[in-house]
Amino acid sequence: MADKEPTAAEEAAARAREKAEQDALPYKWTQTIGDLDVSISVPGNLKGRDIVVELKKDFISAGIKGQEPILKGNFPHPIRTDDSTWTLSTAPDNTKVIEIHLDKVNKMEWWAHVVTTAPKIDVTKIVPETSKLSDLDGETRGMVEKMMYDQRQKELGLPTSDEQKKLDILKKFQEQHPEMDFSKAKIN
Repeated sequence: MADKEPTAAEEAAARAREKAEQDALPYKWTQTIGDLDVSISVPGNLKGRDIVVELKKDFISAGIKGQEPILKGNFPHPIRTDDSTWTLSTAPDNTKVIEIHLDKVNKMEWWAHVVTTAPKIDVTKIVPETSKLSDLDGETRGMVEKMMYDQRQKELGLPTSDEQKKLDILKKFQEQHPEMDFSKAKIN
């Protein structure tokens, strides 16, 4: 049985339910494809020494010393602990916020939730912020530009960069060997 596309109303209800579930969490979180940020509001009289944050490759525990953790559980995917950090900052309304920055191991994966016990979000609905090509390192940028070029070529019915390279090699070979008949040659 094929899955039918949800109606606009079902879609809106699913988004509303998801938003309500996320709003009910004792923390807020956002993510990019490469990292994830969690913020937990705590009373304004607290200092850094009153906060306990434990970050392991696949586990987090965060909250106020001597109390049950506000956020505790296993990550759905591993993080790089060396590049993950936390700070305690003061919000404009003088409350304090524990800000936790998690560096994802897999930089090509959206997380459905921060910890596996929390309600999931629909990662297929994430619209990534358009990253500028100039933000990418040289090798990644070259790869992305080649993919974009090949995509445009395909749409126009033209050869991709790899196909063009083969055609150029064949053409050069033909020029060097005019005595050979290439009329029945197949390129694959």
